[in-house]
Amino acid sequence: MTAPAATPPAAATASSANFSWVATLLLVSLASTAVVTPLLLLSNASGHDIQFHLSSWMDVAGQWREGIVFPRWAEWANWGFGEPRFVFYPPASWLIGAALGSVLPWPAVPGAYIWLALIVAGMSMWKLAREWLPGRQAAAAAVLFAVNPYNLAIVYYRSDFAELLAAAFLPLLLSAALGMIRHMPRRFPFLAMALAAIWLCNAPEGVIATYSLALVLVVASIRRCSLRPLLSGGAAMLAGFGLAAFYILPAAWEQRWVEISQALAANLRPERNFIFTSSNDPEFLIFNWKISAVALAMMLLAGESAVFVARRRRELAEVWWALLWLATAASFLMFRPSTPLWRYLPKLAFVQFPWRWLEPLAVAFAFFLAAAIGLIRQRRASALALVAVLALIGITGRLIAKDTWWDDGDVPFLAGEIADGHGYEGTDEYAPVGSDRYQLPGATPDAEDIPDVAPTPPVAAIDPGTGKIIEAPGTQVKIIRWQSERKAFVESSAKPVTLALRLVNYPAWEVRVDGNDVQAASADMTAEMLLPLPPGSHQVEARLRRTWDCTAGETISLLSVFGLMGYTWRLRGRASASAVASALPDARVT
Repeated sequence: MTAPAATPPAAATASSANFSWVATLLLVSLASTAVVTPLLLLSNASGHDIQFHLSSWMDVAGQWREGIVFPRWAEWANWGFGEPRFVFYPPASWLIGAALGSVLPWPAVPGAYIWLALIVAGMSMWKLAREWLPGRQAAAAAVLFAVNPYNLAIVYYRSDFAELLAAAFLPLLLSAALGMIRHMPRRFPFLAMALAAIWLCNAPEGVIATYSLALVLVVASIRRCSLRPLLSGGAAMLAGFGLAAFYILPAAWEQRWVEISQALAANLRPERNFIFTSSNDPEFLIFNWKISAVALAMMLLAGESAVFVARRRRELAEVWWALLWLATAASFLMFRPSTPLWRYLPKLAFVQFPWRWLEPLAVAFAFFLAAAIGLIRQRRASALALVAVLALIGITGRLIAKDTWWDDGDVPFLAGEIADGHGYEGTDEYAPVGSDRYQLPGATPDAEDIPDVAPTPPVAAIDPGTGKIIEAPGTQVKIIRWQSERKAFVESSAKPVTLALRLVNYPAWEVRVDGNDVQAASADMTAEMLLPLPPGSHQVEARLRRTWDCTAGETISLLSVFGLMGYTWRLRGRASASAVASALPDARVT
């Protein structure tokens, strides 16, 4: 595999100038519009994760109106008892969703989000492809990646908006990595930023991107018989983690405070989600075989295209080998023989679904397919081949869309539940330790029953013997403020009383009674916050405090930003000095 450094073909650069990014943007926008058109005609696709994302967006938008710019606590999760969702779930998707929801009607937000994410994906792929392929082929790769079959499955089946956005940055990551491998130090900051962007969009895709980058760097180091790609790329990887530390560090540290193991419960484990698996759950099995068919088709097309493009591997050496190994690894990890890797490689199990590796495969799929079509010498025949491939993808999309559950009730249902004070369903892995969220007051396994359940009052007296909420004569509670990260009220009682707050107890909550710090108790099974109070009148305040890990993460991110700025400034200084030196005439001292 040893080979000299490869540079992009000169023809690619010349042709790219003839086919501008504006034309590519137009084509990608048209393709993205075709994908979201069914959402305009049939309402929103009710995929697996749509309620999770919509509820997050609405919750964040509500907290912005309270003046909370960067939320950490999902106020209306668990039917109003809350959860630390925004500590653990990366911020990019819920910030963008909330921003769109602040200017658009909520029913239009999913379609707008998808449209923007697909455009970013296409232009990201164009950035990678245009360095190696002629302009029209690079544009074709951009369109193919934006509307690849797995993206269509995410849009119509899964509604995993965060994963869709994270995958859009994968080509940028590979473009920057290949630049670093070719000794282009200017790509260092871009590699760090691309990796950070993926982690800030979706944690499973962050794990995939990290392993993908490591594989590409290892392959390059072996081919060049040099550790330089691995060392320089590894340094950029560390810088990327530094940029995203304000999210990664709190999410990693505070996992001990929640039931994070539930992320790998039951059908969420990798060994249950290899392609063409077996299961006693008919719905689970049907979806698995659908996504398996998509995976197999993409593997075959990417593999056959790579074989055809192999004749150009001398001029495409760096990118050809990188994408070939990446596609091979991604394909292998979707099959059961890869089980030991899923068990022992750090954090790989938290990807949950092996078919998520279809996103790196999609990069190779789009690049190799566009390059293979470009090998057809006659332009008309090449255009017909591209049209045939896009038609095949369109037919696949139509079949997926036809099999999708379309529901115009998701958005008004969630908006109504939040407005009425009922809240929405929480997440198992974000429940505080010791909390069974299904036992919380107002919880019900059937979401359709929630409107019939009256919302639990923010503060209620409970019977110390039974633990049940009671009507306590002589106990009065006056709510002063009940916001996402701050609760304040005045309690008056002639007898000792234990108050149950509509809030699950989490170590980041700080409780004060009459200005003094107190340790709140937790109810058995639910971890509902309990506050024993003596007779008399008391001012009570609960605040979500700023934990050390948040401060440390933000400090690391800030230092990383300054470090990359200094690195960029130094490179520019060197470039300016070289330009000046080359412009000066040679002189001798006599």
